[in-house]
Amino acid sequence: MTLALLHTSPLHVPVFDALRDEDHPGLELRHLVAPDLLARARAEGPEAVAPQVTAALERAADGAGAVLCTCSTIGEVAERAAARVGVPVVRGDRPMAAAAVTAGPRVAVLATVESTLAPTLALIEDEARRANRTVRARVQVVADAWNRFEAGDVEECARLVAAAADTVSDVDVIVLAQVSMASAQRLTTTSVPILSSPRPGLAAAVRAAE
Repeated sequence: MTLALLHTSPLHVPVFDALRDEDHPGLELRHLVAPDLLARARAEGPEAVAPQVTAALERAADGAGAVLCTCSTIGEVAERAAARVGVPVVRGDRPMAAAAVTAGPRVAVLATVESTLAPTLALIEDEARRANRTVRARVQVVADAWNRFEAGDVEECARLVAAAADTVSDVDVIVLAQVSMASAQRLTTTSVPILSSPRPGLAAAVRAAE
């Protein structure tokens, strides 16, 4: 079975390859990296890249059982394009959002770019409606973390995110809104549960492909 992944950073590729090796040995992953999608979505909004996202998903879907969109900024646009792609399209952060809703009503969302805040909040609200729950989400952008990630300093990005997470209080769960933040989980000391999207997103995509 082949699973295609649409990324907006090449640094996401080893993250998902490692998860595949741990959790889904034998699964073939095919990566399509399109950094221009995120750059334009940050500048003009996710809707501005909807046609390009659809085209990228169609390219990725060729010969694949499903496509996993790993970018939270364009995730909503990718989901809406699913009907035109011909295979299941999985929004990588939806399983994380569903888990956040079940964890409790007080949700903290950490991000490293502002463009992901609105899509992530809308996703959490959607999952809350599906679960017939009420949530109160608050957001925080971790200063300088994205600059460090773009420069290839993944460890410093993780350190900054972990430090921010450790200052969060009076919440039931902390959501790390982007794939680029996932490695911060191993550096935190907070007792608040912390959720990230790569592992549950990949698992959901595998189920969709099957």
